[in-house]
Amino acid sequence: MDKKTRARTVKRLLDRLYPRPAIPLKHRSTYTLLIAVLLSARCTDKKVNEITPELFAKASTPQKMAKLSQEEIKSIIKPIGLSPAKSKAIKALSKILVEEHGGRVPKTLEALEKLPGVGHKTASVVMAQAFKEAAFPVDTHIHRCAHRWGLSTGKSVKQTEKDLKALFPKSSWIKLHLQIIYYGREYCPSRGHKVEKCPICSALKNHQS
Repeated sequence: MDKKTRARTVKRLLDRLYPRPAIPLKHRSTYTLLIAVLLSARCTDKKVNEITPELFAKASTPQKMAKLSQEEIKSIIKPIGLSPAKSKAIKALSKILVEEHGGRVPKTLEALEKLPGVGHKTASVVMAQAFKEAAFPVDTHIHRCAHRWGLSTGKSVKQTEKDLKALFPKSSWIKLHLQIIYYGREYCPSRGHKVEKCPICSALKNHQS
């Protein structure tokens, strides 16, 4: 089976399982989405969702966040790990948004990636989910699934992103990003994966045999 056929099979099954995938991170605005995505680095969305209500109750805008001390931010987000670096980035980027962007989250990938603590994946998620700009952020779930499904042999998430963008229509990227994340968690985990219990892996295997 060639990659295009595999991609069509994957998309058909994902559309059946997750017809309307919701953003898993709780947020109130573009700014709170940006902060939630930043916090989710090397952390589960579930854990982030447990922490952000308290953080956003104190500061849900860049103006309010910039007024908090780094220690205040750090004490709230401590349970999710990497709190020293993340709290520093959150305070710094909030200050930049106020001073350089009128308190608004910029609408370009380039401007987002210049913010402290905001890498390509975080910026891509914000572009896709907040601004509805076609992007295909690749996290560990998507990277793993793309390899298992024979859609990419890329050793880096950057190469996997490039491969997936070439296989799927641009109009489907935002939805697919969420669908594959949900699927990876539910059916295609990194450990304890069983092909017979994984609809996509078993469908691709049966198609080959």
